[in-house]
Amino acid sequence: MDFKSMKNYIYWLYCQFELITCSYLMEPWEKLLFYTFNIAMLVMVLYTAYIFVPVRISTAFQFFLHLFGSQHENTVSIVK
Repeated sequence: MDFKSMKNYIYWLYCQFELITCSYLMEPWEKLLFYTFNIAMLVMVLYTAYIFVPVRISTAFQFFLHLFGSQHENTVSIVK
């Protein structure tokens, strides 16, 4: 893919985004607030997913292992 067509494609995606969100009707200061809010929400969602999703997946995995009978060995074993 050459650089010019990639640039045109990204511009086309940006125009589609503006059409879908109707942000092409906004004034520049409204666009700035709108995009800042949306980017802040996206960053918070991604951060939350990065922090909490692995913990939830691990907990669910341990629950299903316990449910299907594969139990963890005790970390302390008594040797006589």
